[in-house]
Amino acid sequence: MQHFITIVKMLSRISGVVSTLLILLSIIVVCQMIFQRQVLGQSTIWQTEFVIFSLIAATFVGAPYVLLTRGHVNVDLLPLVLGHRGRMTLALLSSVMALAFCFAVLWNAVPWWQEAFDTNRLTSSMWRARMWIPFLSVPVGMGLLCLQYVADIWAIATGREMPFGLRPEDGL
Repeated sequence: MQHFITIVKMLSRISGVVSTLLILLSIIVVCQMIFQRQVLGQSTIWQTEFVIFSLIAATFVGAPYVLLTRGHVNVDLLPLVLGHRGRMTLALLSSVMALAFCFAVLWNAVPWWQEAFDTNRLTSSMWRARMWIPFLSVPVGMGLLCLQYVADIWAIATGREMPFGLRPEDGL
């Protein structure tokens, strides 16, 4: 199981890099779009949609990295008040519920992506981008996020990680 956790952590780190690259690429495209419109006086066709799709993809694909690094917003009052056993229960319960939610999104996103792929669905803009490409970020991101939750649940359940980053003796 340790090998599984190592692979999932590596995939989550890769997803963080991909997400960062998508954000950087979006910044470059926005700068190019501004230059093209303001300096060259030309209209833009694909840039706005590309930036929207890239930022949404960065959000979904980057989610496993955020979970891995505990970069999400976390209110830690309840974990600080609870004892170690309560923290363990809360961490496992909340992680299992989050895993169930992510799995439900994944379960529904795969056929949604598959339909866009099978029907060669295109955007209604002049760019006519194939929708399966940006849609793919949802099942990929949710699939990796599910794997990261499974790894986290296993690490907490086996005592390899302490819930909420708190030691058993920490608290108010």
